[in-house]
Amino acid sequence: MKVAVGLSGGVDSSVAAALLKSRGHEVVGVTMKLWRDGRYRGGEKDACFGPGEAEDIERAAALCRKLGIAHHVFDCSEEYEKVVLEYFRTEYLAGKTPNPCVRCNAFMKFGVLPQLARKSGVSFDKFATGHYARLREETNVFHLLCGADEKKDQSYFLYRLKQSQLKNLLFPLGEYHKSEVRELAARYGLEVKDKPDSQDFYSGDHTELLDTPPKVGNIVDTSGKVLGMHEGFWNYTIGQRKGLGIAAKEPLYVLDINHCRNEVVVGSAADTLRHELELADCTWIVAEPEGEVLAKVRSASKMLPARYERGKLHFPEGVFAAARGQSAVLYRNGEVLGGGIIAGAV
Repeated sequence: MKVAVGLSGGVDSSVAAALLKSRGHEVVGVTMKLWRDGRYRGGEKDACFGPGEAEDIERAAALCRKLGIAHHVFDCSEEYEKVVLEYFRTEYLAGKTPNPCVRCNAFMKFGVLPQLARKSGVSFDKFATGHYARLREETNVFHLLCGADEKKDQSYFLYRLKQSQLKNLLFPLGEYHKSEVRELAARYGLEVKDKPDSQDFYSGDHTELLDTPPKVGNIVDTSGKVLGMHEGFWNYTIGQRKGLGIAAKEPLYVLDINHCRNEVVVGSAADTLRHELELADCTWIVAEPEGEVLAKVRSASKMLPARYERGKLHFPEGVFAAARGQSAVLYRNGEVLGGGIIAGAV
């Protein structure tokens, strides 16, 4: 089988390519070029988007030379600016907390990249990545499952994939744990065997991407009392505790962001609990669920028991700091059902 592997220059995608090659598949590497010199400053963090991209592309090219496979690089920077960065900017300046990785996966990594590869003449039957997730096919219906490694599971970021995308995908690392992947990298003699994982989508300060000047506003409590000042509501996210610059008897957390008034509302940990979320722009892997589910409201959060009914997600025990703009992803028995964007919380 001919398989195109999305290569980022990291250990996961590199091992995915090496595994597929060792299993006898005809493998080709494809890489997105996202960074445009001079557009942003970036920073030194190891991230998906930043000035260190050239080194990552060279690592991907070196891997392909080692494996004896072709490597193609596609300039996706213009699409990335429109699809991911403009979305990120618009959402943040509307007082929301966007998740650019969810959007990038659905529209760029599993959309634009394989489409450009095919248009350029790269022939393949399946498209593979190094994501920690699994697929199961039942009578031509594809189910998205959590990865075997609970700590590295990346299914949260993939919930917006469509059946038309899933049927063409492979996740070679889905059954592996991260420690096993690094052992495989060492066994294959890959230079990236000890390369750290990317920690964020952008290597610099995310406020640079917003391209907006500071704007002084109030930090207030739930009664409207002014407790302090800030230089732009976009510097804060729901649930944030550190960096508020306010002296208080108990820890304060960001409860809400009012972009119209340039106001940040803070309160106690108890005030952050919400019991019902309204979801918008929902998408479902197979069919819209109903009833008892498990749900995540952030990629790093635990799955919590909830009940879903027609766009409403009820948490009997409450959920901490659910932020508008983030994704709520629903699960049942280790399977990703789908999810939506948090539009409101009470």
